[in-house]
Amino acid sequence: MTDGQVPKSVLARGAALLRACGESEGSQSLADLSLRTGLAKPTAHRMLAELVRLGLVERAPDGCYRIGLALFVLGQSAPSARELRDVALPFLGDLYEATGENVHLAVPDGPDTLFLEKLTGRRATPIVSRTGGRLPAHCTATGKVFLAHDPRPPGPSLARLTPRSLVLPGQLARDLARTRARGFGVNLEEAEVGVSAVAAPVYARDPRPVAALSVTGGTRRLDVDRVGARVCAAARALTRRLSA
Repeated sequence: MTDGQVPKSVLARGAALLRACGESEGSQSLADLSLRTGLAKPTAHRMLAELVRLGLVERAPDGCYRIGLALFVLGQSAPSARELRDVALPFLGDLYEATGENVHLAVPDGPDTLFLEKLTGRRATPIVSRTGGRLPAHCTATGKVFLAHDPRPPGPSLARLTPRSLVLPGQLARDLARTRARGFGVNLEEAEVGVSAVAAPVYARDPRPVAALSVTGGTRRLDVDRVGARVCAAARALTRRLSA
């Protein structure tokens, strides 16, 4: 739970359990889900049984829980996300071919950045992100793109994922000013040690970005200026396509 409040309604409790299940690539135990949502174990167990019956959650052989196939299919039907992903895929492919590193399409999701798509391969640096996953916006290059164009200030309590995460408001404000000035966001080992990223905004018909493209790789081999130019070019091309 991001706000520390235990969900009250049945719908809110179910949504909290589904979100908690989706926060990990693997399965999670009843105890983990209870802790994440603030729900008592008997309540969480009863609601998970119903979600399993509906196919929205699966129960693994070891008794742990994970997102079910029915929810995956339902998520794929979200028209705005599907259409954005379909239009963006050729540009993501070009970026991957040019860099050989992990390429993301992300959208803002509250205080987080949500990865709608990720392209990777054997040449790419292994990283923690995944399609459908999210990370705190202030720790990521894509998230900084969104924060830099958001008139609302980031929350007062910022998570520190690595020693280099920018958690002081003044530090982050200066970094967001640099993001606006140069036209792309940079994450220097702020979400994962040894991993850096560059991201550029994608627009449609709104003055604020609807999405961002990024390239993420090992810090030692990621040339920020060179990759930044490529990402910006791809983002501009995708913007023209979306605005057409």
